[in-house]
Amino acid sequence: MRTPQRRMTLLASTAAATAALVTGGLLTAVSAQAAAGCRIAYSVASQWPGGFTGNVTVTNLGDPVSGWTLRWSYGAGQQVSQAWGATATQSGAQVSATNVDYNGTLATNGSTSFGFNASWNSSSNPGPTSFTLNNVACTGGTTTPTTPTTPGTSGTPGTPGTPGTPGTPTTPPIPSDPPPSVPPPTGLVGWATQNGGTTGGGGAPATTVSNASALTSALNATGAAVIRVSGTISCSGMLRVRSNKTILGNSGATIIGCGLNVSGDRNVIIRNLTFRDWNDDAINVQESATNIWIDHNTFSNGYDGAVDVKRGSDFVTVSWNRVFNHDKTMLLGHSDDNGAQDTGHLRVTYHHNWFDGSRQRNPRVRFGNPVHVYNNYYRANGGYGVASTENAGVLVEGNYFENVNDTYHLGEADSGPGRLVARNNHFVNSPAGQTGGSVASIPYSYQLDTASNVKSIVTAGAGAGRITV
Repeated sequence: MRTPQRRMTLLASTAAATAALVTGGLLTAVSAQAAAGCRIAYSVASQWPGGFTGNVTVTNLGDPVSGWTLRWSYGAGQQVSQAWGATATQSGAQVSATNVDYNGTLATNGSTSFGFNASWNSSSNPGPTSFTLNNVACTGGTTTPTTPTTPGTSGTPGTPGTPGTPGTPTTPPIPSDPPPSVPPPTGLVGWATQNGGTTGGGGAPATTVSNASALTSALNATGAAVIRVSGTISCSGMLRVRSNKTILGNSGATIIGCGLNVSGDRNVIIRNLTFRDWNDDAINVQESATNIWIDHNTFSNGYDGAVDVKRGSDFVTVSWNRVFNHDKTMLLGHSDDNGAQDTGHLRVTYHHNWFDGSRQRNPRVRFGNPVHVYNNYYRANGGYGVASTENAGVLVEGNYFENVNDTYHLGEADSGPGRLVARNNHFVNSPAGQTGGSVASIPYSYQLDTASNVKSIVTAGAGAGRITV
């Protein structure tokens, strides 16, 4: 069962500022100062006991810069653990966030955003009182505090061609065995936390690979391993990934032409890679593979699926990925005739993915129940968003649909209908879709972002190059 979301906002521009802070669940205001040459928007997007997610937007009000470092200090022992859209380090109380390769240049009045996960003492989480950009102190700005999100209504559906009215977040169904209230400190959420969890190669020594032969050997080796991909690797076909592997992309790591095949193995993590021009699938999870986490990758211009999960696989989380310039995105269950193997399995969480004009299968679901599709951003998907078929059970909640004519529906092509429950989604020039039936309860803890904020959250954080690994 999720804990109530708390939000904290700090905006600094050119005059005296106030920051909205969460302290023991109460909103309080303190003074903050920022610089004439920049404006900083700092917010806590979500918070739970022991941890929180922060978002920062930097606007350059001075001369253009090529390369930047933003610094601030915490006053209550907060520790930044990972970041996306910047490289973050911390020394004592001071945090330094430095641009990554794609956002180092800031024109006058230009902005960029990044995010991070951090720990706090669960009692007091005061925000920074000052910032410096490239060692120049900032001053100024005022913002209105936002109040904590409270449970609300489910919204109203729209008619075809007319957007529905978004609702406000509600608590997910309470399972018979309540899950722990604290999300895993790794940032992993969803089905991959179940069945013993997903740790990949754990603390195994890292091996760096930079060509197809070395990558193939490392992926196919027995035993736990952490594999770091460096540079651009061109290959073909599908490369077998064995159990207990963590596959991480170094900055700019790209795999062209081939894909990764997790077949009958378990406990695999794939993060921070760019895949393009694959000639089969980019990532294929099949033959009862379990405990797979696919996170912060970018996919474009491939032949078949970007991430396909099928043939009895289970306990999978697909999070913070971006798919663009591609047709068949994410298939869950490959055949209407495979119910004997798939029923009771194919449980997958899809969250904070950016379906950026990807045409269809975002995802297309057979048999799995419950499949959880939450806090994703859908933009201009020409075919459809989500399809629930063959008696699947899909919960579609807290997503942002923009310019999507067919947001979600039951049945697809020759596949019979599934069940679909939709709640608290946000529609921009998009209709509410088709729903029906009931879906099994979600058994894990998760923090639901307000649907109207999902576009900004996801576009700031999804895809390769947005995290430090």
